[in-house]
Amino acid sequence: MAVNDIDRLIQILSRLPGLGPRSARRAVLFLIKKRESLLLPLIQAMQDVASSIKPCSLCGNLDDQDPCAICKDDRRDGGSICVVTDVADLWALERTAAYRGRYHVLGGVLSALDGIGPEQLNLASLYRRVGSGEVKEVILALGATVDGQTTAHYVSDRLQGFNVAVSRLAHGVPVGGELDYLDDGTLIQALRARSRL
Repeated sequence: MAVNDIDRLIQILSRLPGLGPRSARRAVLFLIKKRESLLLPLIQAMQDVASSIKPCSLCGNLDDQDPCAICKDDRRDGGSICVVTDVADLWALERTAAYRGRYHVLGGVLSALDGIGPEQLNLASLYRRVGSGEVKEVILALGATVDGQTTAHYVSDRLQGFNVAVSRLAHGVPVGGELDYLDDGTLIQALRARSRL
C-alpha cells in the first residue's frame, strides 16, 4: 500500500512545471526523510492554501481576501492599471517594488491556435474599471510573443473609446545583455525603440 501512495505522489509532483519523474522521485524521497520538519508542514500549508486562496473579484490576483491586499491598499495609485497575462507576471512586477498602481490579470492571451478568444479573457471587468473614470493610464505588460503582442493591440484598440492613456512596457536589450547573444527580433525591437541620450 505504501508503494502505491508513494508512486501516486511522484506522479502528481511530476506534473508540476520544472519537475519530471526523476526530480519528483528525489523530492518525494527528501520529503519522506524530512517528514516532521518539511512534509507535514507542507501538507498543512497546501490545505490552507486550497481552502483560503481565491481570485480577487476586481483584478484577478490570488489572495486570501477579496478584494485582494493590493486592491484594498489606499496608498496605491488607482489612476494606473497594469494589465498582465497571469498572476505570476503580477508577482514578478511586485518583486521589483517599482510600480505602485493597481493591476488587472487577463488570465491568458489571445491565441487562435489554442482557441482562446476575447470571451475567454478577463476583459469585460477591465473595461468596467477603465469606464469608471478613475483610471487615467493602462499599462500593457504583456509578453513580447506574437500572442502577447496581438493581445496588446486588441486591448489597446478596445480602449480607444475611453479617455485613458495606453502604454506598454519597453522591449529590447536586457540589462547586462550582450548583443551577440540576442535574437534578431529583440535586436530589431531595441533599434525601433531606441531613445536619445
